[in-house]
Amino acid sequence: MLKLYVGNKNYSSWSMRPWVLLKQAGIPFEEVMVRFDSFEAGSQFKRTLAGLTPAGKVPLLQDGDLAVWDTLAIAEYAAETCPEKQLWPKDAKARARARSVCAEMHSGFSALRTAFPMNIEASLPQVGALTLRDQPAVRADLQRLMEMWGELLKQHGGPCLFGSFSIPDAYFAPVVMRIRTYGLPVPAVVSAYIEHLCALPGIKAWIDGALAEQDFLAFEEPYRMSR
Repeated sequence: MLKLYVGNKNYSSWSMRPWVLLKQAGIPFEEVMVRFDSFEAGSQFKRTLAGLTPAGKVPLLQDGDLAVWDTLAIAEYAAETCPEKQLWPKDAKARARARSVCAEMHSGFSALRTAFPMNIEASLPQVGALTLRDQPAVRADLQRLMEMWGELLKQHGGPCLFGSFSIPDAYFAPVVMRIRTYGLPVPAVVSAYIEHLCALPGIKAWIDGALAEQDFLAFEEPYRMSR
């Protein structure tokens, strides 16, 4: 059976992507939680991953003696080994577009990701409002996302970005969590998409797991105090 190493569900946006992809697609896997105690060389987190991945990060997928790291690589491996799950859109042009938007998420939107770290258990609309007011780069990232999602939902008819659930939906799921946490303004069509995505069993299971965690990180305290 596949083995997927992930970090804390409340915070680990990168871990969320392959976890919800496999879960929602019904691909069996064993979860190994590697909690974020510290990222120093001698931390339990680093010791657990030592010898498993040269990157020393989560997520990590193990299939027998094969280790696959990085979310895009894991998604591609799942799509290749489970073609019956149709994790990418069937149409070649739609599939190319899906890969493009995933790659854009993978390498872009740094202002939004930096300003709004994933924190599923929190509710921080005041932080969201102030950040959007004061940081034009974050506003630009959010506008680009809304344009992208709106266009895809219109083109493919929803309820997911390419019609039915696929890798891009798993890839953008952590952004959906950020929008919810920070109360970011979105058009009605995107709001409906967010509601649909959060009701999917795979994503709901991740959210429930995040809310059940108790080991909150130090960087969260100022935000928790501001609620």
